[in-house]
Amino acid sequence: MRKIRELLRLKFELGLSERKIAQSLSMARSSIKECLNRVAAASLSWPLPDELDDVALEASLYPCKPKSVTSPIPWPDFAHVHRELSRSGVTRPLLWQEYKAQHPDGPQYSAFCDRYSEWSHATAELVMRLEHRAGEKCFVDYAGQTVEIINRHTGELHAAQIFVAALGCSNYIYAEATLTQNLSDWIGSHARALTFFGDAPTAIVPDNLKSGVHRPDRYEPQINRSYADFAAHYDVAILPARVRKPRDKAKVEGAVLIVERSLLAPLRDRQFFSLTELNAALRILLDELNHRPFQKLAGSRHTQFLHVERPALKPLPVHPYEFAQWKYAKVHPDYHIEVEHAYYSVPYTCIGQRVDVRLTARMIEVFAKHKRIATHPRSTKRGERITLNAHRPPHHCAVIDTTLARLIERVEMIAPSVADVLREQSRRRLHPEEAIRSAQGILRLAQDFSPERLANACTCALALKTFSYQSVRQLIINGEHLAESGASRQLPLVHDNVRGPECFH
Repeated sequence: MRKIRELLRLKFELGLSERKIAQSLSMARSSIKECLNRVAAASLSWPLPDELDDVALEASLYPCKPKSVTSPIPWPDFAHVHRELSRSGVTRPLLWQEYKAQHPDGPQYSAFCDRYSEWSHATAELVMRLEHRAGEKCFVDYAGQTVEIINRHTGELHAAQIFVAALGCSNYIYAEATLTQNLSDWIGSHARALTFFGDAPTAIVPDNLKSGVHRPDRYEPQINRSYADFAAHYDVAILPARVRKPRDKAKVEGAVLIVERSLLAPLRDRQFFSLTELNAALRILLDELNHRPFQKLAGSRHTQFLHVERPALKPLPVHPYEFAQWKYAKVHPDYHIEVEHAYYSVPYTCIGQRVDVRLTARMIEVFAKHKRIATHPRSTKRGERITLNAHRPPHHCAVIDTTLARLIERVEMIAPSVADVLREQSRRRLHPEEAIRSAQGILRLAQDFSPERLANACTCALALKTFSYQSVRQLIINGEHLAESGASRQLPLVHDNVRGPECFH
């Protein structure tokens, strides 16, 4: 429309010929003649009215052709075409062939594609370009491609997963290979990525991988507890992308594509026999990628990271993160919990409660109502029991602490004779528990009667060389404690039941 207005100005205001107008506007004379004919047919004059904008001018000069009253061949349902193209293996030529099979007189492939492009542009969702502040976000994801690792001994192939992290402002990329996508590898890759960057961002934006997000939600996603523990250690926020919204993490989606083309594709013909070997090869290509100059911007990812991104990042903690898992356990009646086939004690007051357990490679911590109630070194033996005496009830501690030596120490405070009786008992018992039971019984006699009577009875028992519990008890009851120590009791010779020599012939 701009050229048409200039054409009319040159013709009617300056009075130039069609040849000079064609030279000035770089147009064919036939096109100028046709345009002037259309102006005459539309009854337009120069100068054009002010209210005549470009849209109205185009409508006046090039009116739409009336649609044919005959029923044309129906066009495909492009909404259906769009949905089908999202399926794996479905292409435009395939859909066009299916359309032509139903409508042989339909448009050809080029017209089919042109009309579909017009439909997709008219219905396309608007895209907002985001400005990423330096040091704000790190986007993480796994690549779709994997790299095979060969077992040297068996020849078995294992598909290694490729973890990718990208900083939002500088596009600085980190990539590594792990054996799996489970929780330990997921968090371990995060920790190594932050170590590679040297500092930490304000937030990390992951996908809704099960290892990271326990329950996806648009408004309040539930983060895996170990992942949240990692975030708290590095003082970063976890902001999961919305489900099926890859544009929420477009930075890492683009980084994944770059990694697949710049790192994985050059290694496609190489064989790797260990994860270490693969990561060493990836690191060489990764450094080359980050130092490669931008095509349309000044510098590279590395220079942008050093001058723009890194000054805005937060320093890492002094100690690196130690991977920890969280589990639930119920306290058994014996005030122990079972964790990984081992048993650990907790305070007996927690019997029957459900507690949280945090496991690291070296220790476990037990929490009840967000309060730590027990800490133990982690057991490496299946079925092992680790118990602290502080977790036992008092009467259980009394049972555990009961030994013959402790009982002898207690009775020494009553009298040495009582201790001597216990020692004599221990020499005559086959099992230590037998001696302990008898010793406990004798010690109980001090409560049932008195310590003085028990001491006298034990003195008499030593003289009579009878050391059992029942003997000592009978000595107390029968008054034998009145006998003098070491003296034998003399019975009277005159008695009704005593017969003389006359009774014997």
